[in-house]
Amino acid sequence: MAENSNKKVFVTGCFDMLHSGHVAFMREAAEYGDLYVCIGSDATIHNLKGRYTVNSQEERKYMIESLRCVKECRINTGSGIIDFENELKDIMPDMFVVNEDGHTPSKEAMCNEMGIEYKVLKRIPYADLPARSTTALRNVCRIPYRIDLAGGWLDQPFVSKFYPGSVITISIEPTIEFNHRSGMASSTRRKAIELWRTEIPHGDPDQLARLLFSFENPPGTKEIAGSQDSLGIVYPGLNKHYYDNNYWPSNTQSIQDEDILSWLENHLYLVTLGPRVSEYSVIDNTNITTEGAKALAVATDACWNAILNKDISAFGKAFRESFEAQVAMFPNMADKEIYDIIDQYKHMAKGWKLSGAGGGGYLIMVADQPVDEAMQIRIRRQNGL
Repeated sequence: MAENSNKKVFVTGCFDMLHSGHVAFMREAAEYGDLYVCIGSDATIHNLKGRYTVNSQEERKYMIESLRCVKECRINTGSGIIDFENELKDIMPDMFVVNEDGHTPSKEAMCNEMGIEYKVLKRIPYADLPARSTTALRNVCRIPYRIDLAGGWLDQPFVSKFYPGSVITISIEPTIEFNHRSGMASSTRRKAIELWRTEIPHGDPDQLARLLFSFENPPGTKEIAGSQDSLGIVYPGLNKHYYDNNYWPSNTQSIQDEDILSWLENHLYLVTLGPRVSEYSVIDNTNITTEGAKALAVATDACWNAILNKDISAFGKAFRESFEAQVAMFPNMADKEIYDIIDQYKHMAKGWKLSGAGGGGYLIMVADQPVDEAMQIRIRRQNGL
């Protein structure tokens, strides 16, 4: 327990399947004062993660309260990514501690408003123990997520019919359990898990992606999920998919060059914004035009060329222009709150975009220097089988 027990320290999270990484985090947080741990309810975790907890909220509470470093554990009474607001106001801690993938601008802003010190810790395993995550312990599922770097929406014929163009995707290792409805193709990933359980099988990636796309969009589907989600999950590495008024691309260019993939990993940073609300419609209030679709296609090609040339300035500029072209056609993608967050980070980044249409998911930044409090990703190189 901390020497200064008069200070209150607050942490919050799921803490499902308690492991050494959780304990190391809580022990480090407890060094700053008496530790109050507030956990997400079973219902909140299901809504955020799109899955049920392994351990119930009462079991998680019991285990956490059994730790010597913890003064008190409570179950959050709110919902969503800020489900802890009532508990925070009641406890009124001196410090709010998060780790890198638990940091969000909304948490930091709330602490600033309430006069609470906000501290972000690095994920460091205790002593010689291996690094742990709940995602890794839940199962050995290696079905990836995907990020569309540029060109998103051109995989929909109602956009590419105005002007053909490409969507650039990268397949992401599941080292982080990305939030449900966060723009990382989590819905398509769940369909892939239904099909293949833990691994994408060996085989022609185009055929496998077609199978996944068909499984997600059976006959009678009213709103067809874009094929970039299936392609982005199945194709390893970096890929460029060209669309011309069709649901399926006419060709795909794949890059597996280690220098390029490592360069990308070293220059992409993510900050959590929270999942999109289920009732939100990004396709309302659209302004889809030939000029807008062309601007998106041109920015995407510039983004692709900049990546191949490993030109960080050109990459950031094209990355930002692709996002701006998206928002010009789909204004509901971003609002004042999103732009306020972007303003907090733009001085550290060459370019930025949202992972999720509708103001949710993650703020993805292109930067030539590390971005404090942001996460990084691991690009999938090949199938694990």
